[in-house]
Amino acid sequence: MVNKSGLHRHEGLLIVTILILGVIFSINSGDFLTFGNLYDLVNNYAMLLILACGLFIVLISGGIDISFPAMTIIAQYVMVTALLKFGGNFLVAFLIAGGVGTVLGLVNALLVNRLKVPSIIVTISTLNIFYGLLLYFSKGVWLYKYPDWFEGGLTLFTFTAADGYDYGLNLPIMTLLVVLIVTGLLMKRSSIGRKIYAMGGNREAASRLGFGIFKLQLFVYGFMGLLSGVAGVVQSYTVMTVAPDSLLGYELTVLAAVVLGGTSIVGGRGTLLGTSLGVILLAMLQNGLNLMGISSYWHTVITGLVIVVSISSTAWSQRGKSEILS
Repeated sequence: MVNKSGLHRHEGLLIVTILILGVIFSINSGDFLTFGNLYDLVNNYAMLLILACGLFIVLISGGIDISFPAMTIIAQYVMVTALLKFGGNFLVAFLIAGGVGTVLGLVNALLVNRLKVPSIIVTISTLNIFYGLLLYFSKGVWLYKYPDWFEGGLTLFTFTAADGYDYGLNLPIMTLLVVLIVTGLLMKRSSIGRKIYAMGGNREAASRLGFGIFKLQLFVYGFMGLLSGVAGVVQSYTVMTVAPDSLLGYELTVLAAVVLGGTSIVGGRGTLLGTSLGVILLAMLQNGLNLMGISSYWHTVITGLVIVVSISSTAWSQRGKSEILS
């Protein structure tokens, strides 16, 4: 059973921390709280939050997926190549990338279920397999060319702000909103969301209740793959480049955000709000440190520390709960 009061306290602590950091960074940098910086922050970290939504569901189910950076790049590479050869539009781009990502996610689900080994072992293996295949077929070549309509972009409700720049509801922001709404409804309002929580809390009990574990795993890892493809489109839109090795190590950043948000690495515990707050906190940390002129190497150190602290606090919380119950 989910300890909702504990989750609410954790989310409250995250909100307070975000507010404190906001004050510190705004004092040390006049650019931090400008509309332009906050707008860029949302755009630049939209992909991270999209991937975090997928990993959040995988962790809730009691599994883990480390292979999503490779799935994202493969989906992105196939999408751009297909669009240049056959043409299309943004809907076609999402269908191609999402389809490729879903297939790779289903491969993960099949291996996790059939091999009966921890999902972290399986997905570390597929991470290397996927990357190896990508590098073999792509020869490590970067893609810079996009269709004209893709480079032209898609922005609704455009307006000119006081700083003279144009802003609006662009593709990354619109995509992020859709992903958040769909993920929230899935986990809070649907029966499959409740089954995923139950499977993560106690897989044997869920199986005895008649839940199809394999079907749930197919859904969970397939959804992770789908969002990996969606994230690939968003990143393409943002950077207009496909680099086969651009997301190496990105799984640690996404994992840090999700566990920082209070999602248990052993399953059955966590909220989408907490995950979103975890992403916001990491985004603010990296952006604020950058504006203050602190070396990017320290960003990696801080990300590692966040993972250690978050996992440790989750473990202590679970151990304390177990001691009370015993």
